[in-house]
Amino acid sequence: MKPYRFIISGGGTGGHIYPAIAIANALKEKYPGSEFLFVGASDRMEMEKVPKAGYKIVGLSIQGLQRSLSLKNVQFAFKLVNSMRKSASILKKFKPDVAIGTGGFASAPLLRVASNKGIPCLIQEQNSHAGITNKWIAPKAKTICVAYSGMEKYFPKEKIVLTGNPVRQDLIDLKVDRETALKHFGLDDDKPVLLVLGGSLGARKINQLIEANLEMFKQQDVQIIWQCGSLYYEEYKLNNSVRVIVKDFIYTMDYAYAAADMIVSRAGALSVSELCLVGKPVIFIPSPNVAEDHQNKNAAAIAAQDACIFIRESEADEKFAPAFKALLANEDEQRSLGENIKKLAKPHATDAIVSEVAKLLLEQQL
Repeated sequence: MKPYRFIISGGGTGGHIYPAIAIANALKEKYPGSEFLFVGASDRMEMEKVPKAGYKIVGLSIQGLQRSLSLKNVQFAFKLVNSMRKSASILKKFKPDVAIGTGGFASAPLLRVASNKGIPCLIQEQNSHAGITNKWIAPKAKTICVAYSGMEKYFPKEKIVLTGNPVRQDLIDLKVDRETALKHFGLDDDKPVLLVLGGSLGARKINQLIEANLEMFKQQDVQIIWQCGSLYYEEYKLNNSVRVIVKDFIYTMDYAYAAADMIVSRAGALSVSELCLVGKPVIFIPSPNVAEDHQNKNAAAIAAQDACIFIRESEADEKFAPAFKALLANEDEQRSLGENIKKLAKPHATDAIVSEVAKLLLEQQL
């Protein structure tokens, strides 16, 4: 049997890139000798991240659609047409057995052209509110893998498979115990620990909120592991102390999760999926500055399951401190939130998506 050829497109943010790489890694393990080609936006982070993961990538000159009247939308239309032409050329040369899209505007032209040519297409939607790209591709996609229930309001019901989002393998089976994790960060084992996450670049509002409440945390005898992000580290590293560990980026996330009693986080799709696996009480303060308000909708979907505390960024100054103190004082609520969010975890998401790809390959052989 000839090796399979998989073409994978998705990018713009890590939330689209890392699932694509996880799917490719799992397919490579299942089908040794297969060939892979990624397609992304020529000026976005996938052009760096994908080669580092060991895969070839081709760039398209494509940009996102502006949601307000803008001259950039004229450029968008022009670039979309050109990108679809280039996609047709890429597909003709590579001859994939299956095309896989993980969202982001880079995947729009490739998956659309692939579906028009009869190439079986699978798309993966990470958020609780479907993105423009995946909604555009969905009518001709064979399979739509989703991370949330209720997605039939965006996609044809008969195509939807609830798989969850691919996450890092080291988080599926956390082997670090709390005592070891606390020693790693130099923290005491008799005081609660708050883990603060704002993404690799950081979140200005969350950083401001944590700094403004440092005295409150001290009064409550709370220790903090604070990932402030690379953009803000020089500003916030001055808050480093025995009780407050400030990091630009945390490379040992398994240790951070094991040490944490409570977590404050943004609500990007992959962050939510990781935190479901971790099963600790979470206060989500979503970013309001993302496409189609995805993060607020993700957090609202989790809150609807009584599985997190959801505070909008615009209300954080007023609501965060009271909500945090109430959670800290209520061990039953901490336990309930942790158990409920754990129930939403999909630890075998990548395998489930690969199984759907296998079905598409089998259909071609029949």
